[in-house]
Amino acid sequence: MGLGALAATGLAPLGLWPLTLVGLAGGTALVCAGGSPHGAAARAWWLGLGWFGIGLSWIVEPFLVDVARHGWMAPFALVLMAGGLALFWAGAGALAARLAGPGARPLAFAVALSLAEYLRSVVLTGFPWNLIGHVWVGQGVDQIAALTGAHGLTLLTCLAAALPVLAKRAGDLPALGVAAALGLGAWGGGLALNRAFPPVPAEAGAPVVRLIQPNAPQHEKWDPAMAPVFFSRQLGFTAEGAVPDLVVWPETSVPVFLEYPGTVFEEVAEAARGAPVILGAQSYRDPLYHNSLLVLTRGALIPDIYDKYHLVPFGEYMPLGNLFGRLGIHGLAANQGNGYSPGPGLRVIDLPGIGPFLPLICYEGIFPHELGRYETRPRFMVLITNDAWFGQVSGPHQHLAQARLRAIEQGLPMVRAANTGISAIIGPRGHLTGVIPLGAAGYSDAPLPPALAATPYAGWGDWPMIVLLTALLAGFAAYPRSKAD
Repeated sequence: MGLGALAATGLAPLGLWPLTLVGLAGGTALVCAGGSPHGAAARAWWLGLGWFGIGLSWIVEPFLVDVARHGWMAPFALVLMAGGLALFWAGAGALAARLAGPGARPLAFAVALSLAEYLRSVVLTGFPWNLIGHVWVGQGVDQIAALTGAHGLTLLTCLAAALPVLAKRAGDLPALGVAAALGLGAWGGGLALNRAFPPVPAEAGAPVVRLIQPNAPQHEKWDPAMAPVFFSRQLGFTAEGAVPDLVVWPETSVPVFLEYPGTVFEEVAEAARGAPVILGAQSYRDPLYHNSLLVLTRGALIPDIYDKYHLVPFGEYMPLGNLFGRLGIHGLAANQGNGYSPGPGLRVIDLPGIGPFLPLICYEGIFPHELGRYETRPRFMVLITNDAWFGQVSGPHQHLAQARLRAIEQGLPMVRAANTGISAIIGPRGHLTGVIPLGAAGYSDAPLPPALAATPYAGWGDWPMIVLLTALLAGFAAYPRSKAD
């Protein structure tokens, strides 16, 4: 568990990726010394418990917004979430022990763990938060994601962690020397990739996008006394300075329902002075609630509305919500028993004068395998989010890191507006401009970088990695084990 916790320090905001390699190498050695599949599974579970316990420590934050009502759930949420996700790692340990003898088991565990990370990304709606490969975001190595996606980065990391274990077992080279060489190689490779794939500069005449960040703490966001303050703050930021080409407000940034707006949208359009505004609002179409993104143009028209498709289970909706609702148990962000209802799916919206964009709301930005499902390739992505739920420590930084990886995978810039931060324009190679830091109120104007050609990952998705991982595991299963093994 300690080694898993050490490995997790490579995740945002610390970014100590050398410790990830050390922790995973030590964990791999212990798992592969577990003997039976049962023993290997137990050790891999403890390794995963340390990784998820540290990496997902922010999960307690939403329960502290209303401490009297939800605070008692916080420790259970962290333990159950970390322990449940660690079961995928336990399965990887058991599979490696069953398929491979001691000599090949480190490699088998690296492959099985990479497959386990893919499976947790899709099983039961999926939760690909803090994949092992995420430690490379911002390190240059992340550019490989344009080819392989995050799961390719995970496989490379797990294989690197397995090599010192193999070297120690083979007795050819000191494991410490191999580990040092891998660390230097990763550092040098990251520098080389940074030089080979520099930031993509905005072209002359590129649209100027204004990001709005009101910094509304979640416990005050819907307070009747404070909601008008945050709304007025956003209006003021929208009306300042030169008129941009596009203004983007965060998720649920207006204190009214879409169907009962009063004069709110007219006020927003007036402050924008003719610029289109993308913003988030709740909508109620009897009897269903939606978490929506809409586009306002001159005259306060609403030409297009997108309803969030991939909702947060137990946050935005409760599975078996009607039953739990009768028991008084509701999702953290839900309105009634079942909470929000999902929209029909991701789709591209055309923004006249700027180009088509792919709308995403908060949680939807963590699912790379869903973003390529479009018929017309967008010019850019827009992610509006309310990261006030995630606190001020690690959650918002990790959410931003995943957004950067989505831009690299798709070769598309992303406009990211967050309620409490971190808001930024993300270039198609993951570089940041126009950043508004965490916990600050303000606005930022920045030109929109151009899109790159469609990446291999944008075309193939995760299928090549799935086939590769499955074929490697099949190879371990087919390879005859020696009597010594």
